[in-house]
Amino acid sequence: MTVLEDRIEMAESSGELTLDAMFEWLEKMPVPEGIKVEIVGGNIYMSPQRHTHWRIIFKILKQLSARYPDECLVSDVRIDFPGHLNGFAADVAALAEGFEPDDKGRLRYQDVEFVAEVISKSTARKDYEPKKAAYAAAEVPVYLIVNPYTGRWHLHTQPKGGEYHCEITFGFGDEVDLAGTPVGLVLKTDEFPRD
Repeated sequence: MTVLEDRIEMAESSGELTLDAMFEWLEKMPVPEGIKVEIVGGNIYMSPQRHTHWRIIFKILKQLSARYPDECLVSDVRIDFPGHLNGFAADVAALAEGFEPDDKGRLRYQDVEFVAEVISKSTARKDYEPKKAAYAAAEVPVYLIVNPYTGRWHLHTQPKGGEYHCEITFGFGDEVDLAGTPVGLVLKTDEFPRD
């Protein structure tokens, strides 16, 4: 058993397991540079940042910068979402202008207008299932999943009652029309690389 597992087990037995405690322990761990760490449903996921993955993230951020000021765009920054121990570090998140951090200085899920996740083979299930459910429960207006392995993107909008009521899928090269959402622009995908 690792030190982290031992500490988590101790906290669970005393009823003290929180996202803050889990992230505090992770900050003390020797996590190598370039490794993304997030907590989904109380499970810790670590995945390396791949070049293709980052290029897609960068292309999305560049396009969103036409609509959002720099301070409203984040990547791999912790935001706690509804559900059991959900501390996500989305690949891309766009926050409403004038957002205010919470009393601990953290970003609030209530200010998130757009989230994009770029699929990694080892963690794809969490993006399609528990994270999608948490984003819908949080009523994030736009959730975009980009899959460089299939060359397809999946757009989820109109969250209500803990689920997305509009879902469409197209291939790289087809535009993501977000004009009717709070994002208010069209994302081009023709330069998204494939893995």
